[in-house]
Amino acid sequence: MTFLLILLLFFSPFQEEKLGGAKLEKLVNEREILMKQWQSSESKKSGIFGNRTKKDMTETNEWLKRILAKDTQIIEELKLSGRIETAVIGQEKDDYKTITLSLEQDVQALKRALNERDKTIEKISSSRRTFEWSTLILFLSTVGLGYGIYRNRKNT
Repeated sequence: MTFLLILLLFFSPFQEEKLGGAKLEKLVNEREILMKQWQSSESKKSGIFGNRTKKDMTETNEWLKRILAKDTQIIEELKLSGRIETAVIGQEKDDYKTITLSLEQDVQALKRALNERDKTIEKISSSRRTFEWSTLILFLSTVGLGYGIYRNRKNT
């Protein structure tokens, strides 16, 4: 249980949001820097009559490749944070399933205990009825026997 709690805290969405958010923000800032460098290389015209040379275009393409690589890193980071979030949600779902199963077992145990208690009460009440009937029969037989003895003595 403690291990699960530590894992939950380690992979908590708040912690991941802070760490993942900082890394994602860093990647976005790096991409913005690359975009500025690309724009500056795009405006370079070192050719004759202010035209762009092959070297200028190659440099511009290199900056675009770096931007694409950075975009790929950003997308991978987003996918990773989505997978971690999915894993955390899955773990929470499993935890809730475990808790639900445990509670259902507790409810079943309580129902069994309640049924056993009802059976015990029923046994006690049936033995009480037997006692009441036997007491009534004893009382009536005593009254009948007393009346019989009284009549017998009155006649003699």
